[in-house]
Amino acid sequence: MPVQFDQHRLATFVSWVISPVVVAPAAYLAVILLGLRADPERFSYLTILFSASTFAPMALIYGLKKTGRVSDYNISFREQRFLPLLVLVVVNAIGYEFMQQMHAPRLLSGILLFNAVNTVLILLVTLQWKISIHLFTYTSSVALLFLQFGPGALWALPAVPLLMWSRMVLKAHNFMQTLVGALIGFAVMYVELRWWTGL
Repeated sequence: MPVQFDQHRLATFVSWVISPVVVAPAAYLAVILLGLRADPERFSYLTILFSASTFAPMALIYGLKKTGRVSDYNISFREQRFLPLLVLVVVNAIGYEFMQQMHAPRLLSGILLFNAVNTVLILLVTLQWKISIHLFTYTSSVALLFLQFGPGALWALPAVPLLMWSRMVLKAHNFMQTLVGALIGFAVMYVELRWWTGL
């Protein structure tokens, strides 16, 4: 008897593996451990970035799910995204201040500064439309790696169609919401960090 392909299960797996709380920390890990190996403060920087990009969002979403403020961990409903996005703006702004106090490399402080700025952008879009945060985060992370390591980082872009497919199969987004998230995520982060760092 042939094994039936379960595209919903595969799409769910892809969405979790290439989720914002996985992708962003992986990019930060590469930037700091590979790009800043000689910096004695690199683990302090990593702690701040992980706190803002992983620990705080996971704790926030878990708490909101437990209290019934959001229906699922991916916050599928546009109307439920305002509060968590607002909190993430504050968390990233605080992280930026910590980086400034530590005199961290401008690339690192820029990550948190523009995470806050871009979350405001997503928040404003969310008032009227539902952009894909999965795609926005993934391609902005690729833009960060591209700035740090050069064209070799672009090998990660072929995963974009796969992630778009997974979000559409799960009915979390339509085609335009994933495409716009992908395009804006890369373009905005690339332009912002290039301007901020002078690269």
